[in-house]
Amino acid sequence: MRILITGNMGYVGPVVVAHLHETMPDAELIGYDTGFYAANLINARPLPEHVLARQEFGDIRDLPARLLSGVDAIVHLAAISNDPMGQRFEDETIEINQSASVRLAQLAADAGVGSFVFASSCSIYGFAEGEPRREEDDLNPLTAYARSKVGTERALARLDNAAGMTITCLRFATACGASPRLRLDLVLNDFVASALLNGEIKVLSDGTPWRPLIDVADMARAVEWAVLRRPERGGRFLAVNTGSDSSNRQVATLARAVADIVTHTTISINSDAPPDKRSYQVDFGLFRALAPNHQPRVDLSVSIAALLTDLIASRLPEPVLRATTVRLRNLEEHLDTGRIGDDLRWRSRAQLETMDARLAVQ
Repeated sequence: MRILITGNMGYVGPVVVAHLHETMPDAELIGYDTGFYAANLINARPLPEHVLARQEFGDIRDLPARLLSGVDAIVHLAAISNDPMGQRFEDETIEINQSASVRLAQLAADAGVGSFVFASSCSIYGFAEGEPRREEDDLNPLTAYARSKVGTERALARLDNAAGMTITCLRFATACGASPRLRLDLVLNDFVASALLNGEIKVLSDGTPWRPLIDVADMARAVEWAVLRRPERGGRFLAVNTGSDSSNRQVATLARAVADIVTHTTISINSDAPPDKRSYQVDFGLFRALAPNHQPRVDLSVSIAALLTDLIASRLPEPVLRATTVRLRNLEEHLDTGRIGDDLRWRSRAQLETMDARLAVQ
């Protein structure tokens, strides 16, 4: 089986690659990534990409159709990956996250790819009072990032798919946990780093917003299920909330969970903050019914412990650690040094080759 993983050099990608290599050892894994975060590694020896059959570099907007020859499944992770980046690069977010994703899916359908797995997000529910949201409930995307996920899902549902490619949109809960290319611009990860490095967690909201969480290791297990999913398990096209009901937690509860493990941590909550409209609980019943053998297993305390282990082992001072692990800062560094333009494209092929060389010496 030949599997193409786009965005494999991000936060989730290395964990997905490692999991697929372990559970599907005979599969030929191919990575495709623009390389923006290739050198942003935490305690990664050997490189996460060493298990790939090959690594391709390129912009997802330009992925050549030739790469799909003989590909059986695509795991599409490549995206502008959070709300701050979506606000800073709104047009590019729609272009990369939505237009390029739909183009890739159409190329895949035309090439006879059997399975297309799209990394969607529960953030599409936006502000949702009342009962936990199910897949058939109204969507309320509040950001460019969330709108791009909604737009892609809707386009995939009506894709010209004569060959019958199986399409699975995994509406992931908020990611957390350890990865070779760690991100600290995610709520739990940020709280753990703040507690460890500063002895304090600052909750910028009043702490009441709800977030469902999923560890990246459990995301990888869900991806494995989606790659192998047959149409009789959910239909030719499926959009499914991906996580567990027990993972629905309020932000203040997350802060306290971290403080319980990182002792002597103080918590400050901004009780005067305006309401955070990004608040939603999610019903994961459909995923539980369809994928009983691929349910999330990583407890919140285990995610916190793994993050602590990696952060301590990195021995990086906070300024360096934040610069390495906050994706908007990573892009702004590339912009400030002229490596990429405002359209989020490398200025020249030489810049991409330089990144490739930097990766090679890690």
